[in-house]
Amino acid sequence: MISDWQPTQSIYVCFFFVFFVDQIVHTPRTVLGFDFGRLRIGVAVGQEITATAQPLVTLTAPRQGPDWDAITRLIAEWRPQLLVVGVPRHADGSASDITMAALGFSRQLRHRYGLPVETMDERLSSHEAASRLAARPGRRRQARQGVDPLAAAVILESWFNQPRVNVS
Repeated sequence: MISDWQPTQSIYVCFFFVFFVDQIVHTPRTVLGFDFGRLRIGVAVGQEITATAQPLVTLTAPRQGPDWDAITRLIAEWRPQLLVVGVPRHADGSASDITMAALGFSRQLRHRYGLPVETMDERLSSHEAASRLAARPGRRRQARQGVDPLAAAVILESWFNQPRVNVS
């Protein structure tokens, strides 16, 4: 029986194994994205399989911190496998006070929910979101309210489209 084994059969078996292991290991994930700000936090949801994101909601972030109850409800509803937090930086890439606050927010998310959290440079995400909203017909007030979740969607889409290093 072993003598009947053809080399081409080994290639097919290897391809089959690699293909299905890759599918299991790299199952597309649902991802929640956050555009962190001191007063408001925009939230979006995205799917890795389509590399697209949808704006969800703007959460208020009063002095006492993020609305953790609302974030808990969003995580329960969408059941993400990953969270992405936009981290604002100066144009030259250096950190600011809000950078440190966003990084602290990402650490709190990881601690509270036990989910992996990645950060993404969010420079110009709010500008891109405002440009997208300006291109839509509608009232200015609606546009202003929609900037934060749309910025979160821009952050997620940027994260989906960044090059990834696959370690084999």
